[in-house]
Amino acid sequence: MIRHRPPGVLRRAGTAAAAGALALAGAIALPASPAQADTTAKGDVIANLWEWNWDSIATECTNVLGPAGYGAVQVAPPAESLKQTNYYWWDVYQPYSYNLNSRFGTAAKFANMITTCHQAGVKVYTDAVINHTAAQTGTGYNGTTITNKYSTPNWSRSDYHDSTDCPTSDLTIQDYSNLTQVQNCELLGLPDLKTGSDTVRAGIANYLNSQLALGVDGFRVDAAKHIPETDLAAIESKLTNTTSGTAPYIFQEVYPGSTPQPSDYYNSGDVLDFTYASKLKSAFQGNVSDLSSLESSGILPAANSVSFVTNHDTERNGLHMSYKDGDTYKLANLFQLAYKWSTPTVYASWEWTQSDQAPPNSSGFVTNTDCAGGWYCLDRDTAVVGMVAWHNATDTAAVSDWQTKSSSVIGFGRSGKGFFALNNGAGSATYTFTTGMTDGTYTNVIDGGATKVTVSGGSASITIPAKSAIAFYNGSYTCPISCGGTGGGGPTSTVSATFNEYASTTSGTNVYVVGSISALGSWDTSKAIQLSSSGYPIWSGAVSVPINTSFEYKFLKKDSSGNVTWESNANRSASTTTSAISLNNSWNVANADATDVTFNVNATTNSGTNVYVVGSIPSLGSWNTGDAIPLSSASYPTWSKLAIVPKSTSFEYKYVKKDSSGNVTWESGTNRSYTTGTSSGYTTSDTWK
Repeated sequence: MIRHRPPGVLRRAGTAAAAGALALAGAIALPASPAQADTTAKGDVIANLWEWNWDSIATECTNVLGPAGYGAVQVAPPAESLKQTNYYWWDVYQPYSYNLNSRFGTAAKFANMITTCHQAGVKVYTDAVINHTAAQTGTGYNGTTITNKYSTPNWSRSDYHDSTDCPTSDLTIQDYSNLTQVQNCELLGLPDLKTGSDTVRAGIANYLNSQLALGVDGFRVDAAKHIPETDLAAIESKLTNTTSGTAPYIFQEVYPGSTPQPSDYYNSGDVLDFTYASKLKSAFQGNVSDLSSLESSGILPAANSVSFVTNHDTERNGLHMSYKDGDTYKLANLFQLAYKWSTPTVYASWEWTQSDQAPPNSSGFVTNTDCAGGWYCLDRDTAVVGMVAWHNATDTAAVSDWQTKSSSVIGFGRSGKGFFALNNGAGSATYTFTTGMTDGTYTNVIDGGATKVTVSGGSASITIPAKSAIAFYNGSYTCPISCGGTGGGGPTSTVSATFNEYASTTSGTNVYVVGSISALGSWDTSKAIQLSSSGYPIWSGAVSVPINTSFEYKFLKKDSSGNVTWESNANRSASTTTSAISLNNSWNVANADATDVTFNVNATTNSGTNVYVVGSIPSLGSWNTGDAIPLSSASYPTWSKLAIVPKSTSFEYKYVKKDSSGNVTWESGTNRSYTTGTSSGYTTSDTWK
C-alpha cells in the first residue's frame, strides 16, 4: 500500500528494513542507531530545496524548516551521476551508479542529513530517477567510468528496452502522442530501463529500499509518464516500510502531453499538478480574480495531487513563473499556501542566467547554500514562513467568504480559522472584508507579526500594500526564525531584467551592457555588466533594476586589452513594472529598426547533438556556423528560438546540427528564404530536410 497523502506528524519507530535492501551495489549499511523522528507535529508543506548539498539541507532543517513548521523536504537525486566539464544541473538526472556518494556529498553526509532533518521533525523525500540511466559516457562523481551507455555497475544491455520494444530507428522518442514510444523508447537518448522485467523491478526497488533503510520517507518519481503505471505499481510493491513504520509517500512527475494522462497514475501515488502552476501563472500575470474558479479550471483533484508554483524545468522553459518575476512570484506562493487544495511545495534554488547553468560549485561538487551569492531561499522568506504557520493552523478548514474586490484584489477565509487577502496591483489597496473571524485583534503573519488587524462585527478594514498580502489566524504570532523585519512581505524595490544580445566576437573579447541607471553603470564603461557567453553567440545576463523605471542602455565589447567598442546604433530604451522583463537584441540593430522571428524546426537528434539556425544576414551569423544561433529543445522534437533581425528585410537561412565534438551537419536542399515586414511576432514552422 502506497500512502497517497503525506502524514503530518513524524513518529518514533524502530528499524524496519529488509536485509535485501542493502544488497545493491553502492548501498550503505544501516547506521547503528537508525534515523529517528521526533513527535513534533508538522504540516504537509514540502520545501523543495533543489540541488542543495546535504550539509546545507541538514542545517536548513534545524534552523528553518523545523521551527517554521514544514512537514518535509524534497531533495535532489542522491545517486552517483555523470560529471561532465560544464557541471550542468542536469548531470544528476543521468545516473551512473546507485552508489550514494554524489555531487551533493558523501553517503555518510546523506545519512546524517536524514537523521538531522528527522530530529527537527522534517521528513525527507528524494528524487527517484528510475526510468533511465546516463546517455553520456565518461566518469561519475564517485569515479565510476562508463564507456558504453548500456553497461553500468547496475545494469547490462538486456536490462534496457531495445528494438523489439521500441519501433523507432534510433530508439529515441519521436512521437510524444504514441504511448509505446513514450514508455519504451529513449527520452533524449537516455537508456530506457526495461521496467517490465522483474529483475529490473527488483534492482530499482533495492536502490529505493537502501534509502528507506537510512530513514528516507518517500520519493518524487522523475519522468513517471515514461514508465507504465503497472510497472511502477510492481516496483512499489517491493518497497519496505519507512523507519517510522509507514509506507513511503510517493508523488510522480507526469509532464503535460497527450499520453499518458495524470489520472492513469493515481493508483501509484499522487501526481504533480502542472496545470495548477499554469493557472497560477495566468492569474498572477493577468487577473487574480480568475482564481475564484480555480477548482473548476481543469486542475487535478486535491486528493490525488501535489501543487507547485514552479520547478527546475518549468522556471527555465517559461511554462511557469520563476524568482525573476519578483513579488508577483512570491505572491503566487503565498496564495498556494493559503488556498485549501492539495499538498503544497515551496521551491528554493539558485539564480541563473542560462538554462543549463550549474549550481554554485567547486569542481562540480555543490557548495554550501548561504542564501546569498546566487542562491534564492524562498523557503525562509518572512511572508512564506508566516504562511506556512497559517497553512498549518487552518488545517482542513474549508475556503469561505470569498471576495473579489477588483481584478487585482481578492480575499477569503478558512471557516473562521484564518483570513487571507492579497493585492497583485501596482499600488496599495484599502477595502473592508468579511473575515468570518471572531472579533478581536490579530497578528499579520506576512510581515512576521509586525502589524495588527482588528476585526469588529466579523469585518475588517484592511490596507494591503502593492504586490503583497495580509493574513492572520491568532493574536500572538511571531516569526519562528531570524526573519528580516518586514522584508518578506512588502514589495521589493527591484526586479530582474534579463539582457540577451546576439553578438559574434573573437577570442578574448566579451560583451557587456551599460546604461543610464546606476544598476547598469550610469554609462561608465568600467562599471558595465559583463554578460555570459555560455549560450554563444547569444550573450546573456540578469540584472536587478528598479521597478517602475524607464532607462536607456547599450551593449559594448571589451577585448583582452580593455579596448571598448560600442554598438553603432542609437541608445536602446526599456521600462520596468513590478514583474521581470527580458530584453532581446542583436548587435548594431537598433530597437526601432528591429523585429523578431521565432524559428521553429522539427528535428530529431541523438544525445549530445543540438540544432542551430544560420543565415545570410549578420543577425543570423552571415553563414558562419560558429556564429549560428542555438535553438532550444524544450519542446523536443521541435527546436525553437526567438531571434532579433531587421525589419523589412529579405534573407536566406538554413538549419544545422552540431554534435558534442563540434561536427556540423547541414540540412539538405536549397536555402530557405524569409522576408520581414514592419510589425513583430513573426514565426517559421519548418521540418529538417
